[in-house]
Amino acid sequence: MLENFWFNVQYGINHVLDINAYDHVLFLIVLTVPYVFKDWKRVLLLVSMFTLGHTLSLVLAAYSVVHVNATIVEFLIPVTILVVALFNVFTAGKGARKEKVGVLFLSTLFFGLIHGLGFAREFQMFLGESDNKLVLLLEFALGIELAQVIIVFMVLFLGFLFQTIFRFSKRDWIMVISAVVVGLVIPMIMNSDFLA
Repeated sequence: MLENFWFNVQYGINHVLDINAYDHVLFLIVLTVPYVFKDWKRVLLLVSMFTLGHTLSLVLAAYSVVHVNATIVEFLIPVTILVVALFNVFTAGKGARKEKVGVLFLSTLFFGLIHGLGFAREFQMFLGESDNKLVLLLEFALGIELAQVIIVFMVLFLGFLFQTIFRFSKRDWIMVISAVVVGLVIPMIMNSDFLA
């Protein structure tokens, strides 16, 4: 029982940290880069909204409620990353984001839904004919959340290093990291089958 639990959690962790599917990591980077350690509650809430969206998609797919065109989803995933990265570029240096649970949180939830749909087909194969799909989903979601917390911590820690030791301004830090991500996702968008 515990073996299965840990296997499913690890599967979730590996899904996020998979070097061949780094879109998840890129999204987390652009989501986190505007923040510092003292914003940890806000960042955790944002990341949890993303996990919630991701998990909802998998629930809908696992129970065959939704069927999506994989080509469209694979195109939309890098678009979501690009949108957040560009948002960072245009809002960097405009002060800390203190808006209420609003547009940012809802868009993060929505982007989580899209990212989850991108993984739905593989996840359905993983589930197979399992009787307790919901338990598997929750264990997998826990793995995703753990991996995301690790990535978020690393982004916040690097931000702290660059802004305190290397004296980067917060604005420059946000601009540079977001611009690098923009540079990485544009080819992903251009090479997608949807545009072929």
